[in-house]
Amino acid sequence: MSTGMARAALRSHRPAFVGTAVAALFAATVVSASTTMLRTTSTDGLPAGVRHRLTENGVGDIAVVLLIGSLYMSIFVVASTMGTAVVQQHRELALVRSIGARPRQVRRAVAVQAVAASVPAALVGFVLGGVLARFWFRGMVAHGLVPAEVPFRFSWLALPVCLAVAVVTSALAAVLSSLRFSLLRPARALDEAAAGRRGLGLLRAPLGVLAVAGGVALSVLLSRQPADEASEGAFLVLILFCAGAGLLGPRIIGPAAWLVSAAVGRLGGGTARLAMLNVRSQPRRFSAAVVPLLLVVGFGLTKIAMHTTAEHHTGSQGSTGEVWMDYMGTSLYAGFAAIASANTLAMISFERRRDLALLRVVGSQRRQVRAMAAWEAVVVAGTALLLGGAIALATLAPMLSTAFGSAVPHLPWPVPTGIAAATLLLTLTSTGLPVTTALRRRAIAVISTT
Repeated sequence: MSTGMARAALRSHRPAFVGTAVAALFAATVVSASTTMLRTTSTDGLPAGVRHRLTENGVGDIAVVLLIGSLYMSIFVVASTMGTAVVQQHRELALVRSIGARPRQVRRAVAVQAVAASVPAALVGFVLGGVLARFWFRGMVAHGLVPAEVPFRFSWLALPVCLAVAVVTSALAAVLSSLRFSLLRPARALDEAAAGRRGLGLLRAPLGVLAVAGGVALSVLLSRQPADEASEGAFLVLILFCAGAGLLGPRIIGPAAWLVSAAVGRLGGGTARLAMLNVRSQPRRFSAAVVPLLLVVGFGLTKIAMHTTAEHHTGSQGSTGEVWMDYMGTSLYAGFAAIASANTLAMISFERRRDLALLRVVGSQRRQVRAMAAWEAVVVAGTALLLGGAIALATLAPMLSTAFGSAVPHLPWPVPTGIAAATLLLTLTSTGLPVTTALRRRAIAVISTT
């Protein structure tokens, strides 16, 4: 029965699992490349002079930080997308519970779905990671981070790491996302599937508060440390704030979305106000899309501002190799988060096809529905920019104040403008394409088949 449930879910929620597979593929690719680079930059078996140059450049430490960062982002993105895919099946899971399915059968079914989506993605990502690692290695040699005498060394260790990150994380996220729901009584499960869960849970809320409090405490502590130590600890502050935002989700994102949507409602008229009400009434659903985006904004602004502010005060952003590695790592993290957010927004839009069809039945025109979806994308992007900017400022403040005597970063206007434009383009595309596809079908046909 579990296998049959898994097959039915994969067929009926194909976009959700395609999105999960894409996230797992990207995660496996980057983890594979990072693992291979850690092996390549190892000093084992190298001449003494080459080992000294590698150690002096700190390449090994950089490789470790990139691997840890890629593992963190991979687990976050894969768990987020898989969890969203399972949550969107709550109605079907509640129905099968009402006809006699046992909780363990439900959990087994979602685990099978996760494995089916992630195993092929992990295998392909392992191969693509080898290609990315070679490109990465050539860039490090070209920028003087790695001596030309160091050979490129492929690592088979990347394969089990990719499988562990993509497959194990997907399966655990699927089981945990369905655990509480599978244990509910069928009537309660049907009610929650229709109305959504209202609370954050007994564990999630305290962990979120603890992460945010830890970020604040560490930020204050770093403001009293030397500049080098503050710079090294900034990454941990950023991770704590982002983790806290992800755990607290609707409790943080809801008020920020209210501020953004209030401004949007004044600008866009009736369709904008309808979009504003949609976002406000479904904070949990839209927060799943906002959290990855604020990661993009937070990481991007923090890393770029570190170098642009240094150049503003000292005339130099740092060594060419260091700047290149920072921007390379930021691009990878931004790619992770962008894929997660795009997947979530596309899944949300696909699952709302019945609601969109009902709007058409009661007289809304296609252009009005598309405009409403576009304004929702604007609210999501604006919320991510607001919160991501606040996280970046909180992360940068201690480091900049100790290094330059001012907590205010210096950012040339093309940087925030470009980040804002890219964020808005991502949300508009991820929302607009599924909505446009859904509107091509007759409204009555959509209602009768969903």
